[in-house]
Amino acid sequence: MKKLIAGLAAALCLVSGATANTGGPAWDKFPAEKLQSTASLQNGAKLFVNYCLNCHAAAFMRYNRLTEIGLTEEQIRTNLLFAGDKVGDLMKVSMDARQAKDWFGATPPDLTLVARSRAGSQGTGADYLYTYLRGFYRDETKATGWNNTVFPSVAMPHVLWELQGEQVLGADHALTLAKPGLLDAKAYDNAVGDLVAYLQWMGEPVQFQRTKLGIAVLAFLLVLTFFAYRLNAAFWKDVK
Repeated sequence: MKKLIAGLAAALCLVSGATANTGGPAWDKFPAEKLQSTASLQNGAKLFVNYCLNCHAAAFMRYNRLTEIGLTEEQIRTNLLFAGDKVGDLMKVSMDARQAKDWFGATPPDLTLVARSRAGSQGTGADYLYTYLRGFYRDETKATGWNNTVFPSVAMPHVLWELQGEQVLGADHALTLAKPGLLDAKAYDNAVGDLVAYLQWMGEPVQFQRTKLGIAVLAFLLVLTFFAYRLNAAFWKDVK
């Protein structure tokens, strides 16, 4: 039941975030080095399945693609699949779309490309998500009891509050941890970084292969240019 509630809260989180403005405080920089860490991506996948996938689909991603971040099919089957799902299935949710619309006012969006769709004038989509998921604080004037520095009056409870604890917003607009969670501040930031890294990876799983291929092509062209230059010089050396 706790996991279901967390998933429902996540739906409200990202439905509301979809219309968030780009104003407010500056976005924090997402630790991009996590994209190169298979351990971070694997932990992010675990957090995604446990806190997001109850309500949000990732309908353009199959479970078995997680083998590309170092997981075996047995690990995926044992740790990340819901009952009845298969390793080759798409990451869909069983929640009825009509019920979701009744509960949340809109169908929870697909998260496959969420990191790529949140880029703004202040930074990348990963920067937005990293700041957003760390910007919740207690606000008893709101129906959910929560608010967010990145998106004021956000219509969502804090899906990761058990991990982070409860923050309060001071008169100087600074966040202070009033009630500790299961993780300390550094560990929570690290967990959010892992989750955002996974969301970023999921939006373009081949990005690293594409980058490596691009570097290899440029290196080949550089070598080819050198030989072409030497060939041209040899061909014209006796021409006056």
